[in-house]
Amino acid sequence: MGRVVMEMGSWFGLEQVIELLTNWWDEINESPQWQDGIFYTLCAAYALVSLVALIQLVRIEMRVPEYGWTTQKVFHLMNFVVNGVRAVVFGFHDQVFYLHPKVLTWILLDLPGLLFFSTYTLLVLFWAEIYHQARSLPTDKLKTIYVLVNGCIYFIQICIWIYLWINENSIVQFIGKVFIAGVSIVAASGFLLYGGRLFLMLRRFPIESKGRRKKLHEVGAVMAICFTCFLIRSFVMLLSAFDSSDASLDVLDHPILNFIYYMLVEILPSALVLYILRKLPPRRISAQYHPIW
Repeated sequence: MGRVVMEMGSWFGLEQVIELLTNWWDEINESPQWQDGIFYTLCAAYALVSLVALIQLVRIEMRVPEYGWTTQKVFHLMNFVVNGVRAVVFGFHDQVFYLHPKVLTWILLDLPGLLFFSTYTLLVLFWAEIYHQARSLPTDKLKTIYVLVNGCIYFIQICIWIYLWINENSIVQFIGKVFIAGVSIVAASGFLLYGGRLFLMLRRFPIESKGRRKKLHEVGAVMAICFTCFLIRSFVMLLSAFDSSDASLDVLDHPILNFIYYMLVEILPSALVLYILRKLPPRRISAQYHPIW
């Protein structure tokens, strides 16, 4: 009998804990203060990543100012822009949704995601060039393909924005979200294809040297991070498209879930990749200098 009473007491205690957690979860969801706090925290996080990218860009430029805009410099510049725009959007999230015409809101919400795609597919382009060179395959068309793919994506997105400017149609808004999800799938596929190929190719070479091992770990880590973040973005954008067509930063309908989403798909991946690729190019000591990427 005593054991039954103890089990009942434990059960009722568990119910109370669940009820408290449920009430706490609902209170946060209904609190404008929590929503603002999460968005301002995200603003600070994006601003920090943007600042780190800018500092790294300046360091690279000071190291090799004479070589021009290498892929490495462009990558850091675009990281600075993407995270900076996100920081501004989250910092002024109250004002963003009062813009007129309403399509400006859609542009501010969608453009950073497209720029994020362009930024990180630069890594795919770089890996593709290395892989093709190692296989003695032509590389002259790879940059053209990168530009064409990005150009087509931006052209389609601009057409969607123009249509929304003329006629704010819920079906077109839905198509816009599905399109962003599709773009994320393309990016994830690119990382899996060329990141995986380069990783497997590097594994076939002797890895006694510290530099070779480091490059293998670098490619594997960046591939895993970027593939995962774009896959999560695609899945969440599809869910968001079917759940609601409205323009919103509130992707998952809860402040804490929104915080986790933006951290997983943009902030943490950007911070980790910037850390992994933090190596500066060697100082130029002769005319034989070549950028590291």
